[in-house]
Amino acid sequence: MSGAAPAEEEFGRLLLALRGRAGFSQERLAHAAGVSVRALADLERGRSRGPQQRTVRALAAGLGLDDEAAAGLERAARLGRPRPRAGSGAHTLGPLALPRDVSDFVARGPALAGLLGLAERADAGGCAVSVVSGQPGLGKTAFAVHAAYHLAPHFPDGQLVLDLHGMDPEPVRARDALASLLRAVGVAERAIPASTDDRSGLLRSVLRERRLLLVLDNAAGEDQVRPLLPGAGRCLTVVTSRHALAGLESVHRTDLALLRREEAVELLSRIVGPERVRREAQAARDLVDLCGLLPLAVRIAGQRLAGRPGERIGKLAAQLAQESRRLDTLRAGDLQVRAAFALSYRQLGPAARTVLRRASLAAGGDFSPETAALLAGLPVAEAARCAEELTDAGLLQPDASAERYRFHDLLKLFAGERVAAEDGDEVCAAALDRTARWMLRRATTAALRFDADPHQDLPYGDPDPASAPADRDEARAWLEAERAQWLAALYRAKETGRHRQVIDTARAMHWFSDLNQHWELWVEVFRCGAQAARALGSRQDEAVQLNFLAWACNNCVHDPGTALVTADAALEVARDIGDRLQMGWALGYGASALHRLGRTEESMDRLRDAVDCLADQTSVQGRLAELTALNILGSYLRQSGSAGEALSIHRRSEAICRAEEPGRPTELITVYLGASLQHIGNDLAALDRWAEAEGPLREALDIFETVKMASWAESTRLDLGIALRRLSRHDEARRTLLAAQAGLRGLKSPRQEEATVHLRELGERAPCGGGPAVADDVSREVRARV
Repeated sequence: MSGAAPAEEEFGRLLLALRGRAGFSQERLAHAAGVSVRALADLERGRSRGPQQRTVRALAAGLGLDDEAAAGLERAARLGRPRPRAGSGAHTLGPLALPRDVSDFVARGPALAGLLGLAERADAGGCAVSVVSGQPGLGKTAFAVHAAYHLAPHFPDGQLVLDLHGMDPEPVRARDALASLLRAVGVAERAIPASTDDRSGLLRSVLRERRLLLVLDNAAGEDQVRPLLPGAGRCLTVVTSRHALAGLESVHRTDLALLRREEAVELLSRIVGPERVRREAQAARDLVDLCGLLPLAVRIAGQRLAGRPGERIGKLAAQLAQESRRLDTLRAGDLQVRAAFALSYRQLGPAARTVLRRASLAAGGDFSPETAALLAGLPVAEAARCAEELTDAGLLQPDASAERYRFHDLLKLFAGERVAAEDGDEVCAAALDRTARWMLRRATTAALRFDADPHQDLPYGDPDPASAPADRDEARAWLEAERAQWLAALYRAKETGRHRQVIDTARAMHWFSDLNQHWELWVEVFRCGAQAARALGSRQDEAVQLNFLAWACNNCVHDPGTALVTADAALEVARDIGDRLQMGWALGYGASALHRLGRTEESMDRLRDAVDCLADQTSVQGRLAELTALNILGSYLRQSGSAGEALSIHRRSEAICRAEEPGRPTELITVYLGASLQHIGNDLAALDRWAEAEGPLREALDIFETVKMASWAESTRLDLGIALRRLSRHDEARRTLLAAQAGLRGLKSPRQEEATVHLRELGERAPCGGGPAVADDVSREVRARV
């Protein structure tokens, strides 16, 4: 007798050894792989014949095996499976008839319509190919099978489905797939040629006169698919793949998207029953959102609920709301979201795997190749190639217009699991620190392009001058696109004690913040700056950062109470160190907060104190501070009924702006000129000099649009619309007010309701009374910094 152990025992011993090496109990592996403990025990004891490939893949994913170990486990399993009959070919594929269609299939109407058009073209004698691609879990196979049933009347010679096992360690070879297809269409075994090219030619010859629908499911790549495609004739071939198969020529492409929310709820309803969903409609919506609208995830959640008819939808939604448990929860029998992602992950090369894992550490909704490169520790060009590879594999979603990428929510969770398991805390911390240092250096140098004194000396410059923004427009585009990354970098620097870098970045940002006053994140930026200054014991930096924070509280989040407290704190620090410039700013910011709180007299008293405090300041920064105080004081005087005095003050500001002085920041002074002109227009309107008001308002609007300061431009546009209405130029006024209303709504400005009121009154052609609407003073306030 032979001393060799049966194949079943060989597989069992290998599985047991791998489980022991991983340190897993049977219960832990069974949970990770989605099999029962009893089934796992039978496999390890050799009591079960070679498991099917799906089970082996789940075991390999649960154990975290690399490609080589997973392939070894599959080979051991294959030895225990029933042998094919002699002469049947190297790869047993089984019958090629359509599997059953799912009765709860939903959505995909446009994609089905596209295939119907191809089928009609095939009816007319055109052989067509459609590639159905997309990320794991979109239901590509289910769609292809459903489409095959739907289109069956167009193909009386049959519908065939061939699984090409593209996610297996060893996908079906084109030669073996051709043999299976030839047998399925009636070619005798002895008539099947030996070579791949001859088999491909014979298949095209046989199918030339057939009206056949062929589904090539789970394709690995173009080289596998090309020999299987019919040539001339009236066939339709549908190829499904997780890869884009971009190299296939002259094919129709069906890119499946995520379900819409109502479609996902409909799928859930069909699985668990509509009455159950109606009883917990909001919970059902929450559940599908937590599934990321991914068909596989929604199906798994539905199957879980269907198997537990007494369980509430809200309970499962609450479990899915816990990110750390979400992928564990999304499993039902042998269906697992994690396993579906793991199959694609194992197909990647080492560099692409690293990029996928580390990109999960990026902040915000999307990331650039530069961020991926920093996190992965790779050159930018290599990271960009990997990002494209991941996009073709359906693991990243590209931006339509910019070179940026995003994760599906569930894929990001999977990548986060892999980075924790494969890289660990120390490597992740180093990646985050490396990225944070680079991001803050780039952000600081980019933001300084907007500073009143752009020639500040810093201990560092841009980390990569060759790729640095070349001008203000590029700097602004980078700062806006990467704001989630540099804000996260600022937090990281604060947490790791790099307080000077935090202060330098926040200080550089203050002029750039004028361009995006609607960003609420400025409160966090300047709060970090103030905390870092206190940590360093730098009182002068603390006064500066507290002033920035007071401005942000008043302008960006419309919280004058906090703004006043913060401005008072800045004033106290500035007085302690004798910094009259920061005292002037603190008095001005406190005045703005008091005005918003309705304390007008106190507000104007503080502004007069600010002007007095700044009178002896001869620096550029001091002059800018003086302009700000004058403009705001004038606006408050106008609002209190002293429009004539306000006009005099604002004319003084205009004269300062138009004066030629060496060393002045020209572009910044232009912004101040725009603010002064807007005030002058409103002063003239308050004096009922409407015709004179139009010119300054138009000039101010031109300035703000040129420098792309949206919040100021829209406020000025509203003021102009009001003036045009008072001049009885109703059509022009309506157009201007509508544009202002839309812009202010997008900025979440408090003045949007004012625009609505004027449009309503204009529509009714009601008599106009009273003075002009007063623009939001803090939205026009230009402030200078040290």
